[in-house]
Amino acid sequence: MLAADYPFLDILWTMFIFFLFIIWIWILITVFADIFRRKDTSGFGKAAWIIFVILLPYLGVLVYLIANHDGMADRNIQKMQAQQEQMDAYVKSVAGSGGAAAEIEKAKGLLDSGAISQGEFDSIKAKALAG
Repeated sequence: MLAADYPFLDILWTMFIFFLFIIWIWILITVFADIFRRKDTSGFGKAAWIIFVILLPYLGVLVYLIANHDGMADRNIQKMQAQQEQMDAYVKSVAGSGGAAAEIEKAKGLLDSGAISQGEFDSIKAKALAG
């Protein structure tokens, strides 16, 4: 009975409005995150942007996006590069020494320099190949 009183186009319009509201919430969160991430703006400048966005939500978000779109992109790129560098450093720190071949090569260098004997080299080689 309720569906008969709510035509199809009204359902589509409601879904469209709901979708726009969700997009606006997403943009609002992005703007707030960018405001707090900025290092080139003083605390008073950040507070002014927050108050502007809260008092005039739709206009505030649009004005911020128009005024700071280049800076937002640059800050996002810098953040992604910093995260990638941290990930690369982590992977390098936990990566193995190069496997069995690298261990055998190190042992061969020690053998050639006279630091270890042939028996010790054979032992290291056997452990490297076994493990």
